[in-house]
Amino acid sequence: MKPTSTSVRPSIDSARAAATRLVSISAGLIRPALVGAAALLLSACASMSEKECLSANWLDQGYRDGRAGHTASLLEDHREACAKVGVTPNAQQYHAGRNQGLLEYCTPANAVYEGRQGRSYRNVCPMHLERQFLANHQRGYRAYEAQQNVDRLYRDLQRAERDLNKEKDKNKRHELRQKIRHLDNRLSRARNDLHYLEQQLYRYSP
Repeated sequence: MKPTSTSVRPSIDSARAAATRLVSISAGLIRPALVGAAALLLSACASMSEKECLSANWLDQGYRDGRAGHTASLLEDHREACAKVGVTPNAQQYHAGRNQGLLEYCTPANAVYEGRQGRSYRNVCPMHLERQFLANHQRGYRAYEAQQNVDRLYRDLQRAERDLNKEKDKNKRHELRQKIRHLDNRLSRARNDLHYLEQQLYRYSP
């Protein structure tokens, strides 16, 4: 028997109510997830975790930060991170440790290493060490830039060789062969430049 409109209406209303409940439940699940994700992101950005704050030895923390070449302003980041668990950094111990760490960071050998890794200098070394540090850092950084140039040219050469292997047009293949020869010559010169700079690093390394 064909159902009447009065029998259909309860089914429609029930379906709408179920859909409304589903949307409410979904929103309830999504909202805590978003809050949790935001909290996780904030904790990841903190300079120290809650556990680190609660067990911190500020002399050691200062030493590690100095050894890594961090500026003194990082202490304020630690202060903000640890305030959430009621911990206040001991600034005197922190700076004493940091000063010791900087003596190891500001060595000529580390200056070369930092520059060779492409890391910038944050003007943290004591005045009596800074001049030599800068000179060695610049030598290392020039070698880093030369390495980047070699890597870039090598990628360009590989890309051109792949294009040549796929290209069927005679004229375009001729252009690609010329491009490959040009890149190969530039790569050879770049490698020679890098080799020279690395030899300089060995010469000036303590």
